[in-house]
Amino acid sequence: MAETSEKKPTGWLHTLVDYGPLLVFLGVYKFSQPPADSTFGEIAAVIYGTVAFMVAAVVALVFSKWKFGKVSPMLILSTTLIVGFGALTIWLRDERFIQFKPTAIYVLFGVVLIIGWLRDRAWLQVLLGAAFEGVTHDGWLKLSRNWGIFFFALAALNEVLVRTMSFEGWLWAKLWVFLPLSFLFTFTQIPMLLRHGLSFEDTDEVMQDEPPTG
Repeated sequence: MAETSEKKPTGWLHTLVDYGPLLVFLGVYKFSQPPADSTFGEIAAVIYGTVAFMVAAVVALVFSKWKFGKVSPMLILSTTLIVGFGALTIWLRDERFIQFKPTAIYVLFGVVLIIGWLRDRAWLQVLLGAAFEGVTHDGWLKLSRNWGIFFFALAALNEVLVRTMSFEGWLWAKLWVFLPLSFLFTFTQIPMLLRHGLSFEDTDEVMQDEPPTG
């Protein structure tokens, strides 16, 4: 029997692939801000950060393929949107495009998962590219439904934060609001999955395989 070349990503590497590009964006943006009296304004730092974000996202995708032997459909879609909205941000010199990227991802994922749930299809299992041993079809359907609703809530939250916070404040919220919320929500799904066949040994994989929210 041929051996598979795919490797299971460890928890910290999984998080690094998902949130590493955002950390790069934050770092470059922070250290590229012009003096207060600069006529170029904050948009220069936004553009530099966006370019770094786009490059880091592509590097993360390539790293995932090299290290784990595969790239999840979610990561491919996320990277595509980062590059697309990033290009619009640079071309039109408007940070609102890169801020809309998370909303677009959340709404798209939410629509896909909810429609799949209504049609008795557990698309989350396909999107994650992994199946937790023993989880029933009904368990996957409920998980897809719950994540779909959660994605819609994240989309609404992102729009609220974009309109009520500075650009830098919004960037930090991606780390200190969205990341903790996604981990907390993932944790709340474990009892339901345990009732639908998930073994205790696989609970760590549930936390590692949460959909990206960066």
